[in-house]
Amino acid sequence: MNKTQVVTRASAPALIIKKIKDIISVKGTCIVAIDGNSGAGKSTFASHIAAAVNGNLFHTDDFFLPPLLRTAERLNTPGGNVDSERFNKEVIDGILSGEKFTYKAFSCQTGKYRSVKVEASPISIIEGVYSHHPLWSEKIDLKIFMSVDHDTQIKRILSRNGADKLSVFTEKWIPLENKYFDFYDIPVCSHIKILS
Repeated sequence: MNKTQVVTRASAPALIIKKIKDIISVKGTCIVAIDGNSGAGKSTFASHIAAAVNGNLFHTDDFFLPPLLRTAERLNTPGGNVDSERFNKEVIDGILSGEKFTYKAFSCQTGKYRSVKVEASPISIIEGVYSHHPLWSEKIDLKIFMSVDHDTQIKRILSRNGADKLSVFTEKWIPLENKYFDFYDIPVCSHIKILS
């Protein structure tokens, strides 16, 4: 693994688009995964990149672990907070098939699934915490990590999710994310780290 390239958010899009084009010119396909801290701006950034390269966009939030699967053992496993087995089977296998496919997106708000149809594309962008999960990490061509300092992270989560949800993030979700980042050396194993 080459040394992680550290860039600013302003300079990152041009670099990433160039790298995607370089990978496409060699492989014909490219899977990009944008992992990182909650509140780092992954979703917005990924949507801009996907639009710029006309790629399919997938969100790990759509594979948040349903309540029935949230056992103490599962949540104690680094990266266990995402339905990784289903993501690997429905999305990763779908991408690698090179054909159109369908997956089920889970909504934390409603507790229900909705069907999402995906047209085949040579470029796939995966965004969200746990997007570098070891179950499919080796299939990712370009790994990006977006970091944010703690104070900015708290301000963004407060603005985005409100005061009621902030304590859930600080007491539960952020520690689980950090455990996953540390256990698998996610920032260090990324090709690009974006300071946002």
